[in-house]
Amino acid sequence: MKKIVLLLFLASCSFKPVFSGKDTDVFVAPISGINGIELRNSLNASFGGAHNENAKYTLVVTLKEPHTQYKALERTGDATWQEVRLSASYVLKQGDKEIASGNESASESYTFVRYLVASNASYNNAVSNTIQVLSDKISMRVITETQKK
Repeated sequence: MKKIVLLLFLASCSFKPVFSGKDTDVFVAPISGINGIELRNSLNASFGGAHNENAKYTLVVTLKEPHTQYKALERTGDATWQEVRLSASYVLKQGDKEIASGNESASESYTFVRYLVASNASYNNAVSNTIQVLSDKISMRVITETQKK
């Protein structure tokens, strides 16, 4: 019953979900590096697919290299956990006019073990997850700005 009342309330106040399956006309400029390619693909997916340079909006993202930091040490001094942090700055333009800009960062901890293959896999998964969180943060801000117009 509460769900029905909530739905009726939201329908009457012209509530519209941000991610309502609507295609957002945003061209994401190429982002350098392997992580940049993954971030660009994720952003394009958030905007309903890749758009060409003639799109209504242009998003330029600058992605910094991942930064790692030790988070846990054993008594022997060996690291057992690390954190990877990614930061990006972005500018959203409509034509030549800048309508939004900002900085976002995301991080994730991962297991750091002595086995090289396992450590690399753990690190790569952490970077991939961090890129997805970063993409979600940026796309949410961009979609919010484009919905205002």
